[in-house]
Amino acid sequence: MEDKVMFRRRGGTCGGAVPAEHGRWGEEMAAWWLWRNGYTIAERNARPCLGDSRLEIDIIAHDKRRDILVFVEVKQHAARSPYQSRLRSVDVRKKRLLLRACRSWLRKNRWRGSYRFDVIEVYGTPEEGRAEIDHIERVRLFEGDESFVNWY
Repeated sequence: MEDKVMFRRRGGTCGGAVPAEHGRWGEEMAAWWLWRNGYTIAERNARPCLGDSRLEIDIIAHDKRRDILVFVEVKQHAARSPYQSRLRSVDVRKKRLLLRACRSWLRKNRWRGSYRFDVIEVYGTPEEGRAEIDHIERVRLFEGDESFVNWY
């Protein structure tokens, strides 16, 4: 007979669910970090397609230094792990949804300027009261732009 081991994440949830208040806190920390570093927040929790609630852009900001629109996906983690790669929680399915959401927003708003896609990973919890921010710029999401970095 085979021994089976079941792993549970902190908080008793199985499957990696993050409490909603942690996600909101992570987005607040990311928005604050962007503002503190000279970005203007244009929109938060943008839903360009009313018919599909899965298509959401966490933050849309303007990078004043480079005059570029920035789509930001925020990921909140309780702690940094030396055994897991950056961007671990943005899988192929999530990338596909984000691409659709960003393209829909660009069409809907008839945006003709420059844009890029960033990911901000927030490490910490609201209970700790402090966060470590990892801002990853120019993440490859849009095809045909060689200036974006690879996901892994």
